Amino acid sequence: MRVLLADSNHNILHETLIASGIECDKFWDKTKEELISILPNYDAVVLRSKFKITKQIIDACPNLKCIGRVGAGMENIDVAYATQKGIKCVHAPEGNMDAVGEHALGMLLMLLNNIKKADAEVRKGIWVRADNRGVELKHMTIGIIGYGFMGSTFAQKLTGFGCEILAYDKFKTGFGNKYIKETHMQEIFEKADIVSLHVPYNSETHYLVNTHFIDSFKKPIYIINTARGKCLNTADLVERMKSGKVLGACLDVLEYETVSFEALDQESFPEPFKFLIESDKTILTPHIAGWTHDSNYKMSKVIAEKMAKALKGT
Repeated sequence: MRVLLADSNHNILHETLIASGIECDKFWDKTKEELISILPNYDAVVLRSKFKITKQIIDACPNLKCIGRVGAGMENIDVAYATQKGIKCVHAPEGNMDAVGEHALGMLLMLLNNIKKADAEVRKGIWVRADNRGVELKHMTIGIIGYGFMGSTFAQKLTGFGCEILAYDKFKTGFGNKYIKETHMQEIFEKADIVSLHVPYNSETHYLVNTHFIDSFKKPIYIINTARGKCLNTADLVERMKSGKVLGACLDVLEYETVSFEALDQESFPEPFKFLIESDKTILTPHIAGWTHDSNYKMSKVIAEKMAKALKGT
């Protein structure tokens, strides 16, 4: 068995595969076109986001038995078609769920306690206390949409704060406990002060958060998005921030990201994004919620173990 390693990852990935008797070729520096041209020679491929694996690529690779994505999302792989062709597709949400949960919580605490604004002021010699008063999580209701690895881990991180946690998942039931209430969207619309997205990106979740969604909430809300940028309509968000319906936003992902999640065109920032970067009511990070040093190791280890199992048929 030969595996093409298309993106840089922790060394534990290829070390684990090699220890399982699987040959690995590290071609981290090759271009997208070069990788696609040699992929038909391999039994499996491991990638992050360097290129999309489409129906056409799959058809050109008759030996392909397994596709591994070192990450949680699978939107850059035609999973349905690959599965139809008997190709096993694996990912590693177990590896970065703690990182995402902690990052979402950190962004939220930074926003609620005005840490970004207060820190910038103190660095300029400005000592303002009253205007930087925060609000406490304990008295809030948090609505979590999507209760997979990411949503459930974020919920677990919140349990020590004493806040009310509501969770909805269209495809999952029976997960409620004494700390988290499994519920429907209507109750989240009625009660939530904060809403956090933990859903995959697909046609159903494209612009899930839009004007209609935001206006469905009874109270003004804070929004957290550590899922995918295009799950949220930025222009609609900004419009509702200006009206006061959205009190603040924590965004680790943006709809303006490139396919590789590595660049923004600084020459042509959209107006809604300009508003976000100038606002004290936003916390913005460059799609790093799930990308800690710890998760780099864990995701690589998890994906290697899953791929070895798939390729050996065990």
